[in-house]
Amino acid sequence: MPAANLSEPKGTILLIGASRGLGYAMAAEFIKQGWNVTGTVRGTKRTQLHDLAEAHKGRVEIEILDICEPDQLASLHGRLSGCVFDILFVNSGISNEHGTQTIGEVSTEDFINVMVTNSLSPLRVIETLGQYVSPTGQIGVMSSGRGSIGNNETGAEELYRGSKAALNMFMRSFAFRQLSMSRSLVIMAPGWVRTDLGGPDARLSIEDSIPNLVHVLLDKLGKPGLEYLDYLGRTVPW
Repeated sequence: MPAANLSEPKGTILLIGASRGLGYAMAAEFIKQGWNVTGTVRGTKRTQLHDLAEAHKGRVEIEILDICEPDQLASLHGRLSGCVFDILFVNSGISNEHGTQTIGEVSTEDFINVMVTNSLSPLRVIETLGQYVSPTGQIGVMSSGRGSIGNNETGAEELYRGSKAALNMFMRSFAFRQLSMSRSLVIMAPGWVRTDLGGPDARLSIEDSIPNLVHVLLDKLGKPGLEYLDYLGRTVPW
């Protein structure tokens, strides 16, 4: 395969949450595919994304954003004025410390923290920054197979499951407000991946998941409407 023409990127992605783990791996894969990346990190500490930017001069831009801080989101909105992206993808996910708790055992503080981070804040980002996506571009979020109500046959991880199911529902509602648009909308389930969140016993490596996931996103470009897909492009039951 011939090398990508770096002076003419294939596209541009605004990738929210790209400092490490799945988000960083997505940034690296999009660079590999010939795209330019604007990625966000939560603070001023050096991250893997900074290393990627150093290795690919002019192809990676870094912005600071904690998606749970509305003031930071408003500031980023202002800084991006005039930009146009082909893809906006929001990668965000935390779990409560005691994932084995039933929902009745979860503290109010943990419930608010997980729901705000996993469900509310990604949609705030989309509502605020979606205007910078091309009319024929794509908006996506990182959900989880755990967010599928139809596939929940074991219970467990109740708060995390509920937060991702809520994210899926909010995206579906958002999609109905986009029916006149030609954008593709994607809810992605990356599989159970060995990350800080997935843990060391997860079935998949990042290398198993993310290149495939990026391929699915690129294949979905230009196909309007919302889909809930896994990293191999298979439809996940709502």
